[in-house]
Amino acid sequence: MSASAMLSLVVTFDDFARTLGLRVRAALVAAYGPEVGLDASAEAIAYGWQHWERVGAMANPAGYLYRVGQTAARREMRPQRAHVRNESASVAPEFDPGLMPALRSLTEHQRVAVVMVHGFGWSQMEVAEILNVSHSTVRTHIARAMVHLKEALEVAEHAD
Repeated sequence: MSASAMLSLVVTFDDFARTLGLRVRAALVAAYGPEVGLDASAEAIAYGWQHWERVGAMANPAGYLYRVGQTAARREMRPQRAHVRNESASVAPEFDPGLMPALRSLTEHQRVAVVMVHGFGWSQMEVAEILNVSHSTVRTHIARAMVHLKEALEVAEHAD
Protein backbone atom coordinates (compact mmCIF):
# COMPACT_ATOMS: atom_id res chain seq x y z
CA MET A 1 0.00 0.00 0.00
CA SER A 2 1.42 3.36 -0.97
CA ALA A 3 2.02 6.10 1.57
CA SER A 4 -0.75 8.23 0.03
CA ALA A 5 -3.22 5.36 0.28
CA MET A 6 -2.12 4.77 3.87
CA LEU A 7 -2.50 8.48 4.63
CA SER A 8 -6.12 8.43 3.51
CA LEU A 9 -6.68 5.89 6.29
CA VAL A 10 -4.75 7.92 8.87
CA VAL A 11 -7.06 9.88 11.10
CA THR A 12 -5.07 10.58 14.23
CA PHE A 13 -1.45 11.19 15.10
CA ASP A 14 -1.33 7.77 16.79
CA ASP A 15 -2.38 6.12 13.53
CA PHE A 16 0.29 8.07 11.68
CA ALA A 17 2.99 7.14 14.22
CA ARG A 18 2.12 3.42 13.94
CA THR A 19 2.21 3.43 10.14
CA LEU A 20 4.05 6.16 8.27
CA GLY A 21 6.00 7.29 11.34
CA LEU A 22 7.89 3.99 11.26
CA ARG A 23 8.84 4.68 7.65
CA VAL A 24 10.13 8.12 8.56
CA ARG A 25 12.31 6.53 11.25
CA ALA A 26 13.64 3.86 8.87
CA ALA A 27 14.49 6.46 6.22
CA LEU A 28 16.33 8.70 8.70
CA VAL A 29 18.30 5.73 10.06
CA ALA A 30 19.18 4.79 6.49
CA ALA A 31 20.34 8.33 5.79
CA TYR A 32 22.25 9.10 8.99
CA GLY A 33 22.97 5.78 10.70
CA PRO A 34 21.37 4.38 13.84
CA GLU A 35 22.66 6.87 16.40
CA VAL A 36 21.88 10.12 14.61
CA GLY A 37 18.92 8.72 12.64
CA LEU A 38 17.04 7.49 15.71
CA ASP A 39 17.55 10.81 17.50
CA ALA A 40 16.46 12.72 14.40
CA SER A 41 13.37 10.58 13.96
CA ALA A 42 12.42 11.08 17.60
CA GLU A 43 12.65 14.85 17.10
CA ALA A 44 10.66 14.67 13.87
CA ILE A 45 7.88 12.55 15.38
CA ALA A 46 7.75 14.79 18.46
CA TYR A 47 7.43 17.81 16.18
CA GLY A 48 4.63 16.05 14.31
CA TRP A 49 2.80 15.36 17.56
CA GLN A 50 3.13 18.96 18.73
CA HIS A 51 1.95 20.37 15.40
CA TRP A 52 -0.37 17.57 14.27
CA GLU A 53 -3.27 19.85 13.39
CA ARG A 54 -1.14 21.52 10.71
CA VAL A 55 1.11 18.59 9.77
CA GLY A 56 -1.76 16.07 9.58
CA ALA A 57 -3.53 18.24 7.01
CA MET A 58 -0.51 18.28 4.68
CA ALA A 59 -0.49 16.29 1.44
CA ASN A 60 2.66 14.40 2.51
CA PRO A 61 3.15 14.59 6.30
CA ALA A 62 5.72 11.77 6.23
CA GLY A 63 7.84 13.67 3.71
CA TYR A 64 7.55 16.86 5.73
CA LEU A 65 8.58 15.11 8.96
CA TYR A 66 11.46 13.45 7.10
CA ARG A 67 12.68 16.98 6.30
CA VAL A 68 12.26 17.97 9.97
CA GLY A 69 14.38 14.93 10.86
CA GLN A 70 17.02 15.91 8.30
CA THR A 71 17.35 19.30 9.97
CA ALA A 72 17.71 17.66 13.39
CA ALA A 73 20.32 15.21 12.07
CA ARG A 74 22.37 17.94 10.42
CA ARG A 75 22.25 20.00 13.59
CA GLU A 76 23.52 17.00 15.58
CA MET A 77 26.28 16.28 13.09
CA ARG A 78 27.83 19.75 13.25
CA PRO A 79 31.53 19.54 14.10
CA GLN A 80 31.22 21.19 17.51
CA ARG A 81 28.81 18.45 18.59
CA ALA A 82 30.70 15.59 16.98
CA HIS A 83 31.85 12.78 19.21
CA VAL A 84 34.33 9.96 18.78
CA ARG A 85 32.91 6.51 18.28
CA ASN A 86 34.33 3.15 17.43
CA GLU A 87 33.34 2.62 13.78
CA SER A 88 34.30 -1.06 13.82
CA ALA A 89 31.81 -1.74 16.61
CA SER A 90 28.91 -0.40 14.51
CA VAL A 91 29.58 -2.69 11.53
CA ALA A 92 28.18 -6.21 11.67
CA PRO A 93 30.91 -8.80 11.07
CA GLU A 94 29.20 -10.26 7.97
CA PHE A 95 29.56 -6.99 6.05
CA ASP A 96 32.54 -6.04 3.97
CA PRO A 97 34.54 -3.59 6.13
CA GLY A 98 34.54 -1.14 3.24
CA LEU A 99 30.73 -1.00 3.03
CA MET A 100 30.14 1.69 5.65
CA PRO A 101 32.74 4.11 4.23
CA ALA A 102 31.41 3.41 0.72
CA LEU A 103 27.83 4.14 1.84
CA ARG A 104 28.98 7.33 3.58
CA SER A 105 30.57 8.51 0.33
CA LEU A 106 27.21 8.42 -1.49
CA THR A 107 24.92 11.42 -1.60
CA GLU A 108 22.22 11.38 1.06
CA HIS A 109 19.45 10.53 -1.42
CA GLN A 110 21.54 7.78 -3.02
CA ARG A 111 22.30 6.27 0.39
CA VAL A 112 18.66 6.40 1.50
CA ALA A 113 17.43 4.90 -1.77
CA VAL A 114 19.92 2.01 -1.74
CA VAL A 115 19.48 1.15 1.95
CA MET A 116 15.70 1.42 1.87
CA VAL A 117 15.27 -0.63 -1.33
CA HIS A 118 18.07 -3.18 -1.00
CA GLY A 119 18.40 -3.27 2.79
CA PHE A 120 14.85 -2.81 4.06
CA GLY A 121 12.90 -4.06 1.05
CA TRP A 122 10.92 -0.88 0.33
CA SER A 123 9.61 -0.33 -3.18
CA GLN A 124 11.10 2.47 -5.23
CA MET A 125 7.69 4.19 -5.17
CA GLU A 126 7.69 4.18 -1.35
CA VAL A 127 11.15 5.73 -1.29
CA ALA A 128 10.05 8.33 -3.85
CA GLU A 129 7.14 9.33 -1.62
CA ILE A 130 9.23 9.71 1.55
CA LEU A 131 11.91 11.70 -0.30
CA ASN A 132 9.24 13.65 -2.20
CA VAL A 133 10.86 12.95 -5.57
CA SER A 134 9.76 11.06 -8.68
CA HIS A 135 10.07 7.31 -9.13
CA SER A 136 12.56 7.84 -11.96
CA THR A 137 14.73 10.00 -9.68
CA VAL A 138 14.90 7.17 -7.14
CA ARG A 139 15.75 4.70 -9.90
CA THR A 140 18.57 7.03 -11.03
CA HIS A 141 19.86 7.43 -7.45
CA ILE A 142 19.97 3.65 -7.04
CA ALA A 143 21.67 3.04 -10.39
CA ARG A 144 24.37 5.64 -9.71
CA ALA A 145 24.85 4.47 -6.14
CA MET A 146 25.25 0.85 -7.18
CA VAL A 147 27.93 1.78 -9.75
CA HIS A 148 29.78 3.76 -7.07
CA LEU A 149 29.45 0.97 -4.47
CA LYS A 150 30.67 -1.69 -6.89
CA GLU A 151 33.71 0.42 -7.74
CA ALA A 152 34.42 1.25 -4.09
CA LEU A 153 34.09 -2.39 -3.02
CA GLU A 154 35.88 -3.66 -6.14
CA VAL A 155 33.01 -5.93 -7.12
CA ALA A 156 33.39 -7.42 -10.58
CA GLU A 157 30.36 -8.07 -12.80
CA HIS A 158 29.87 -11.77 -13.49
CA ALA A 159 29.18 -12.70 -17.10
CA ASP A 160 26.63 -15.51 -17.15
